[in-house]
Amino acid sequence: MRTKQTILFILLGIVVLTTACEHKEPVAEVSKKFILSDTMRHMIQLDTVQNCNISDELSLSGVVAFNDNNVVKVFPRSSGQVVEAKASLGDKVSKGQVLAVIHSADVAGNYSDLNSANADLSIAKRQMDNTESLYKSGISSEKEYNEAKQNYEKAVAAKNKVQSLITINGGGKTSEGGKYVVTAPIDGYIVEKKVTAGAFIRPDMGDNLFTISDLKNVWVYANVYEADISKIKEGYTVQVLPLSYPDKVFSGKIDKISQVLDPQSKAMKVRINLDNKDMLLKPDMFAKVMVTNEEGSRAICVPTASIIPQEGKNYVVVYKNDSDLKVAQVEVLKTVGARTFISEGAAVGDRLITKNQILIFNQLTAQ
Repeated sequence: MRTKQTILFILLGIVVLTTACEHKEPVAEVSKKFILSDTMRHMIQLDTVQNCNISDELSLSGVVAFNDNNVVKVFPRSSGQVVEAKASLGDKVSKGQVLAVIHSADVAGNYSDLNSANADLSIAKRQMDNTESLYKSGISSEKEYNEAKQNYEKAVAAKNKVQSLITINGGGKTSEGGKYVVTAPIDGYIVEKKVTAGAFIRPDMGDNLFTISDLKNVWVYANVYEADISKIKEGYTVQVLPLSYPDKVFSGKIDKISQVLDPQSKAMKVRINLDNKDMLLKPDMFAKVMVTNEEGSRAICVPTASIIPQEGKNYVVVYKNDSDLKVAQVEVLKTVGARTFISEGAAVGDRLITKNQILIFNQLTAQ
């Protein structure tokens, strides 16, 4: 009897459990949606997808040079021997500063002529004064007085001529020993020096002693090889990256292209004009020159900073608002500096996240 009751209770329990399971309410499935928080919103940056000219970027090697149109070349005024060379290559000099001292036989000869001219002038002056006194006393004729006066005027002219030669040959800064000084005509830097102490300066040399530039504007020469000549035109935008300052970028344009190739290097030279107000660029510095050509066809371009490479593919995060963000795969055509050109994946006008986009990408792909 107890066995039957036990079996009955067991069957009754099974029925109750089955009934309870059949009437159990299903658990609602919760859908999580990523929403950009205020804190994260201040951590991101946005940029817009555009339709741009496809750029070609060409990398060239270049060297900095002083601007030939913005220099002063200092020449000797007469022949002689350099006694002192007071300025060195790279020195900063001020207007009027002594650069060199030269001992010149020409200047010494001019002073000898000056002494003779002064003696002649003194004699002519004394004769004129005597003749004038006699003329006033009625002893000398007017003709004799006029002749004495003319001789004096000739002596004055002869002295002035010699004095002018001394001023020209020595720049007004000479000594009777035949020395004269060469001074800086402007403020600037010695960018070229062709003289040393003891050197002789001959009349037939005709070469400058120093070249001075203020270096506020410099040239950069870059070599273009034959295969790339068609990619270069005057006016193209250029970025110059000096090896000495890898974190500095100087922007300029090509302002001159040579029409001949260098016979040794077989390269054509192009010239870039750069402002150098901070005086960072020095002559003979090496630099990398990036030339950008934007005359090609057009394509959709996105900021390079927005690209997220993952497992051989490229993605961007498209932002509409704080609660509407999505990951889009893009097909990259080419990357030129800060621009990446794509064939699909984003539309003109879309706003893309360009800062901390990887954090947003990870949040969206983890959903």
